[in-house]
Amino acid sequence: MLIALPVQDGKLCMHFGHCGYFSIIEVDEKNKEIISTKTMTPPPHEPGVLPKWIASLGVNVIIAGGMGSRAQDLFVLQEIKVVVGAPSEAPEEIVKKYLSGTLKAGENVCDH
Repeated sequence: MLIALPVQDGKLCMHFGHCGYFSIIEVDEKNKEIISTKTMTPPPHEPGVLPKWIASLGVNVIIAGGMGSRAQDLFVLQEIKVVVGAPSEAPEEIVKKYLSGTLKAGENVCDH
C-alpha cells in the first residue's frame, strides 16, 4: 500500500496543495511496517492536477492537514482514501500512527 503526505520543512504541510514535496510511503499493511519512503516534487498547483498526479503514482491513501472539498471528491473518484485533520508531524510518525489505528485526525484546516 502507498500513502502520500504533503510535506513542508520535514513535517506535514497543513494544506496539501501548497507543500514543497510529497512523501510517498510504501507500507506493509499486514505487518503495520514502513517498507520505504521517497520524496517527490509535485507539478505546479492548479485545480484538479494533484489528485490525478497522485493517483498516477499508485497511491491508496492521502493524509493531509487540510484539503478542499473538490480535491477530496477527486481523490474519492480515483478510489483513494482521504484522511484530513492530521497533525503537523514527521510523515513517518503520522503513518505509524495511521497503521496502528492511533492517528487522531482533527478538523479539516482548509475552508474551501
